[in-house]
Amino acid sequence: MSGMGDGYVGTAQDAVRIRRLEKQREAERQKIQELKTKSASEKGQPGLLQFGSSTSEILETAFKKETVGLVTREQYVEKRVNIRNKIEEEEKEKLQKLQQEEEELQLQKRKKRKIKGSSRLSFAEDIEDGSEEEDGENKSSEATRVWCGRLGKDPTVETSFLPDSEREAEEQAERERLRKQWLVEQDKIRNEPLQITYSYWDGTGHRKVLQASKAYSKKGDKIGDFLRAVQQQLAPEFREVRTTSVENLLYVKEDLIIPHQHSFYELIVNKARGKSGPLFHFDVHEDVRTIADATIEKDESHAGKVVERHWYEKNKHIFPASRWEIYDPTKKWERYTIHGD
Repeated sequence: MSGMGDGYVGTAQDAVRIRRLEKQREAERQKIQELKTKSASEKGQPGLLQFGSSTSEILETAFKKETVGLVTREQYVEKRVNIRNKIEEEEKEKLQKLQQEEEELQLQKRKKRKIKGSSRLSFAEDIEDGSEEEDGENKSSEATRVWCGRLGKDPTVETSFLPDSEREAEEQAERERLRKQWLVEQDKIRNEPLQITYSYWDGTGHRKVLQASKAYSKKGDKIGDFLRAVQQQLAPEFREVRTTSVENLLYVKEDLIIPHQHSFYELIVNKARGKSGPLFHFDVHEDVRTIADATIEKDESHAGKVVERHWYEKNKHIFPASRWEIYDPTKKWERYTIHGD
């Protein structure tokens, strides 16, 4: 390669760019040489433009060469007009040539800007221009240009954070399906039967069990529904229960008075806790362990108490009623205390 040492090492793009620049320099040298030759030949010819001279000087020089010796007036005028016309025609041709070259240069610039704007890589213009000029010389450069022209989206790029209406619609449909599925499952839980062990408390305990049935004792029942069923069960045995109303009965579980509007389902789902045990277990079981460990939470459940309101108001300053308080879902009990039925 001309102008390069034998030890030069570069990329294919560098080689293409260097060859293109060398061709441009060679073309410029040839053009300059042609202009020099043309200028030298024109110096001795009358009627042709000379570099660095004005139109009037050129006209006078050519006219003097044409009118050597004696000439008539008609010949004098005719030769002067012919020389002027010839010079004007040559100037017009030169001006047209310059305009044509300027238009070609502007067209090339627009083509380069268009290629640069549409290229996807910063060096695509160099690769494409070099490949057009060196067509057939460097196969690796041509392969690189074709490969760059086929660039598109990279499938390995993470795009999950970008907005996608189709994906959002699918996610919304999936959320709606899961919501409906969850509602069906919760309805199924609410309709599950629930057997409740309780103790009617009038100063002493009278333990009873309310068996589940189709009419009552389901996980979805409210405390008021449970107390209505308890009243029907206790009415034959306890006169004070038979003559009172459901609103005057209280349900006390783990030293907490559960209001009538709460349901067993809420206590179970929320894993509610009381002072002395869980509120979501309605059987009775003791915490049996071989080794006492205060760091491990106790696992025991006590029978809930059904109390007549009049009795509670009369004895709420006496144990165990003195420990009772209204259930508050926002209040958390971290540890269970020891308490018996």
